[in-house]
Amino acid sequence: MKTDIEIAREATMLPIKEVAKSLNISEDDLELYGKYKAKISDEYLDSIKNNENGKLILVTAINPTPAGEGKTTVTVGLGQAFSKLNKNAIIALREPSLGPCFGIKGGAAGGGHSQVVPMEDLNLHFTGDFHAITSANNLLAALLDNHIQQGNELNIDTRQIVWKRCLDMNDRVLRNVVVGLGSKMDGVVREDHFVITVASEIMAILCLADDMEDLKERLSKIIVAYNYSGQPVTAGDLGAVGAMAALLKDAIKPNLIQTLENTPALVHGGPFANIAHGCNSVKATKAALKMADYVITEAGFGADLGAEKFFDIKCRKAGLKPDAVVLVATVRALKYNGGVAKADLNSENLEALAKGICNLEKHIENLQKFGVPVVVTLNSFITDTEAENNFVKEFCEKRGCEFAISRVWEKGGEGGIPLAEKVLETLENKKSEFKVLYEDENSLEDKINTIATEIYGASGVTYAPAAKKALKQITDMGYGNLPVCMAKTQYSFSDDQTKLGRPTDFEINIREVYISAGAGFVVAITGAIMTMPGLPKTPAAFGIDVDTDGNITGLF
Repeated sequence: MKTDIEIAREATMLPIKEVAKSLNISEDDLELYGKYKAKISDEYLDSIKNNENGKLILVTAINPTPAGEGKTTVTVGLGQAFSKLNKNAIIALREPSLGPCFGIKGGAAGGGHSQVVPMEDLNLHFTGDFHAITSANNLLAALLDNHIQQGNELNIDTRQIVWKRCLDMNDRVLRNVVVGLGSKMDGVVREDHFVITVASEIMAILCLADDMEDLKERLSKIIVAYNYSGQPVTAGDLGAVGAMAALLKDAIKPNLIQTLENTPALVHGGPFANIAHGCNSVKATKAALKMADYVITEAGFGADLGAEKFFDIKCRKAGLKPDAVVLVATVRALKYNGGVAKADLNSENLEALAKGICNLEKHIENLQKFGVPVVVTLNSFITDTEAENNFVKEFCEKRGCEFAISRVWEKGGEGGIPLAEKVLETLENKKSEFKVLYEDENSLEDKINTIATEIYGASGVTYAPAAKKALKQITDMGYGNLPVCMAKTQYSFSDDQTKLGRPTDFEINIREVYISAGAGFVVAITGAIMTMPGLPKTPAAFGIDVDTDGNITGLF
């Protein structure tokens, strides 16, 4: 069986100029990054702003398991299937982070015969967007420490610095560091911290900004520290905005690539969904809606994280109204939730399936709360049996969901046609009545409690004393009307990753709360979630290599 990278390498890619032409984008409106990648010019995006919007389809999933779900694979395959049906469709995805590529999860280009290409470029440096974000983040950190070193005119309290440096790599030893050691000229000694680039507020800002003016306005609002009077100090106060924006001037432009079957794909931005808001850029999504009749996008991890944040943060902030949701599951993952060991998932087990399907059930219930029609798809594996497939189909249809089996990993767009037809039927016959989960005027504690009880199924919420204090401070500062971005494990509805299925009788513990004033949301960190992940005992990096001809192997 061929690996993903082998399949991708054998694909017949069109020059990106040809892909752009299918969208009526001229070569003059592209900024080329080699033969198969390009950024789309602001002039083109401005020229289509009055076009009618296409239909917006969100792809989300059940909680991820070691058995695999294939959300990105289904997203890509669904886009290819729309093209097979001669529909004008475009895919809008996030860019992969280097951390998972070299860690445990791998890349984010899809899989099998449903991938976006060039796969190696996308999973590694791509067009340099993440490097630009990292540089802008760390420039702000450098300007902050330099301001303190040069006399501290803003009276910054070095015990209340909240801005962290970042790196797009899993590196646990950087979570807590000491800077400024050495001589007097080497800065003020203080404790510092790193986050992974995809958790940086600048990543969130880039993905929520409409244009350069909006980007600069958001950058200026970033709170980096507090002064001795307890007042916030911002990036604008430090005079950092212009230089940061200069580093981001190209990164803010959406990237155009293609699938294995030459369906256009906008791939832009990449905040994690377990520690950030988990959606591709607003700019790319809005552009896609003006460029095509159907836009297929995804939100990270399970629907309890990615979809909730897509609805309550991205759609709320950007004025987007999704028309349908595709919820991805696998028989294997449902059996895993039912207690079957990974090694035994290839055998038919209707009893375990019946036990584990409660995870899917809760996600269906959650999505229906947002008023958007739901289509459930089983990402097919060759070990799935007809009895297992029929069990899931009947389960979903009893709950008011449409259902289709997806074979896009094996067959590409052809294998996604039943799903595409079901989505088209849903768009035709069911009107979206989209609504957010909570209102802006609700208190921050009420918003957190609503997400915890309504979406996670928790019995309540507990707070560490520091988190409780932070909530009051943020509210007193005038930010109580912002949405909440929950940082939580992706593996469970609870904040304990070992609780599979549909756990009950648990509380969500909020250990830390902070404001991302530029991004426009409040982050609540639950349980043991880390904003700088670590590498596993056997990192994926061990299997990655490059041969004498420059061919990369081992990426997945």
